[in-house]
Amino acid sequence: MGRALVAGLMLAFAGAPAWAQAPTAATSVRAVSATPATTARPASAAPALGEPAPDFLGLDRRGQPVKVSDYRGTPVVISFWAGWCAPCRRELPMLSTLQRSVGREHLQVIAVNLNEPKRDYEDFLRLNPSLDLNFVRDPGSAARYYGVRTVPNLFVVDRDGTLVQAHRGYSPEKIEQFVRELAPLLPPQAARKAAP
Repeated sequence: MGRALVAGLMLAFAGAPAWAQAPTAATSVRAVSATPATTARPASAAPALGEPAPDFLGLDRRGQPVKVSDYRGTPVVISFWAGWCAPCRRELPMLSTLQRSVGREHLQVIAVNLNEPKRDYEDFLRLNPSLDLNFVRDPGSAARYYGVRTVPNLFVVDRDGTLVQAHRGYSPEKIEQFVRELAPLLPPQAARKAAP
């Protein structure tokens, strides 16, 4: 089962569309603005694997809060991204392919836009309507809870709300590792859907 899922997702990722409509801008790392944290952990410290994932992720397009606990019982992939970030623009279509392949009933992929003006965020979504992800806008507080200082930054949370993976940066070589680590969290029916 795990091998079929990995093979299926790798094939799906290989066919992910190029990011043709993404705005181009500087790809250097931008700093996250400081906002007060409400956790005992230092605001800039990333949670350790095996700890509960920080709950608050930001606001959806209707302005409603989105929390990890909203998806309890389903694994969650959280990707912090920005429209100016070229590696993010390569990662998001692959995550969209993953979401479509596995299905929302088995996995939730939440794309958290980090600290960009609302207009830029909305323009990006308007220019990329084919992305099948849950988009959230974070003014900086969720990134602080997760210790995010650069994008892309990917986290995986298991069904119980525990942080089980963290990947900083992006490269095609990281995809296979990410998929292999994700496979055991998915039920057998998701593996069948993802198989070629």
